Amino acid sequence: MATIAAESQQHEHQANVVLPDGRKVVDEVSGWLRVFDDGSIDRTWTGPPEALPLMQSVEPYAVPRDGHTLHDLPGEGEPDLRVYLPETKDAGRLPVIVQLHGGGFCISDPSWLMYHHFYARLACAVPAVVVTAQLPLAPEHRLPAQMDAGVDVLRRLRSIATSGAGTLDHPVAEILRSAADVSRVFLVGDSSGGNLVHHVAARVGEDGADVWAPLRVAGGVPIHPGFVRATRSRSELENTSDSVFFTLDMADKFLAMSLPEGATKDHPYTCPMGPNAPPLESVPLPPMLVAVAEKDLIRDTNLEYCDALRAAGKEVEVLVNRGMSHSFYLNKFAVDMDPTTGERTQELIDAIKSFVARH
Repeated sequence: MATIAAESQQHEHQANVVLPDGRKVVDEVSGWLRVFDDGSIDRTWTGPPEALPLMQSVEPYAVPRDGHTLHDLPGEGEPDLRVYLPETKDAGRLPVIVQLHGGGFCISDPSWLMYHHFYARLACAVPAVVVTAQLPLAPEHRLPAQMDAGVDVLRRLRSIATSGAGTLDHPVAEILRSAADVSRVFLVGDSSGGNLVHHVAARVGEDGADVWAPLRVAGGVPIHPGFVRATRSRSELENTSDSVFFTLDMADKFLAMSLPEGATKDHPYTCPMGPNAPPLESVPLPPMLVAVAEKDLIRDTNLEYCDALRAAGKEVEVLVNRGMSHSFYLNKFAVDMDPTTGERTQELIDAIKSFVARH
């Protein structure tokens, strides 16, 4: 594994690349993203080809597979939604899991196989209606654009839930209206999506229950959230990345592209437990289940966030994924082929299922 300094030198060299059309690469996150001098962005994967299948989009299907169906609901001015509907014997309404995808606020698509295999499985295990949405990406759209989009997803769910039967103009919206219990919405976020869980939940809490009724955020599940400080934590200094999906250099560059201009990682968006953020005692949050990977580079700041929630009197449970690295459960190949990764993934699903059942 190259050192951070070596990786930075590599990026500096790559940033001098000039394409045949005359565009010059002015910034790059190796494998993931190139920024050109005309402001255009290229997110074509250029890393190890064996990782590419995890980034292939899964098409929707109305014929059940493995106990669920998958539907796309276009937005027409509102967020486009992707909906997982589990097959259940009970015809009652199901809780709703809203997935806020990761990717350092700069990359990712919720239709990718890496997300699909986990959230399809989670929908059936809970069981719950799982709703995902493509969030705006930086650097074209800096924070808080992603938080605004997360709130807009909830606003669309509320609008669907309060519509009369037969009044919606899309069959998937009608199915969602009849299947979803929006009084039990759970926000689940991967990596940077975990940051969004905190901030979107806080916004809903600040508005008050009357504004959002009948929709209620009943809980939040930040999974390996991207909470960091400007100063490296001990785990950032001592742990090593074993994945192309998360390195310190990658995290640094993505956050530089996504935080407001001039901000450091001590900004409340990335350090809600820091001195620049509102006191957590004053932040209205639902019960939280925070998943922390034992070998994660940002393990220590994740645990610091949990400790800060406890100190502020918030309801928080912590699941430590023993022996695992950042977002391990999204690697379908490892989940399927490595018994330990498969076991830890099942533990994560079981913990989320239990959390939803108790809230």
